[in-house]
Amino acid sequence: AGPVRGGPSAAMAAAPRWRERLFALYFLSHIPITALIDLQPLLPAGIAPRALTDLLQQYATAFRDPMMLQPPEWFKAFIYCEAFLQLPFFPVAAYAFLKGGCRWIRTPAIIYSTHVATTLFAILAHILFHDFSKSEHAGPQTLRERLALLSIYLPYLLIPLLLLFTMLCNPHYKHVEKRKRK
Repeated sequence: AGPVRGGPSAAMAAAPRWRERLFALYFLSHIPITALIDLQPLLPAGIAPRALTDLLQQYATAFRDPMMLQPPEWFKAFIYCEAFLQLPFFPVAAYAFLKGGCRWIRTPAIIYSTHVATTLFAILAHILFHDFSKSEHAGPQTLRERLALLSIYLPYLLIPLLLLFTMLCNPHYKHVEKRKRK
């Protein structure tokens, strides 16, 4: 492959393009998922098109996810955060990561990824430990069913954690303060 111009430190400081592409895809895909599926529990019955409510119903049945059909209040609060905090950020982040090398995305990405990781820890713990036997809609009962549902939510923890790690540890995104010469 040959030597990298500027030496190894230049290569280390370069923006991680494969991660930026992954983050761009994550944020771009999140826009329709959030707008068409995730926000449905906040809408009054009959507002969402029948095809979308059917899709949500099929998902909830297949993966035994009663939280999306009858969300607990704490889960509904997370959906409101997704609607009013995260959704407006998705196109901004998608733009920054598609363009590549945008250092200004660091602080908003740290805030986003920390927020999402925190909410996902609560959701994953609920999936693993909650007694769903009293749920109106079928929830996971066996470990296999819990792991299947967990597999749906897990990427929404892992990618934000990778984003957080990238923003905190990659030299490209670290803010270098310019010093005034005397």
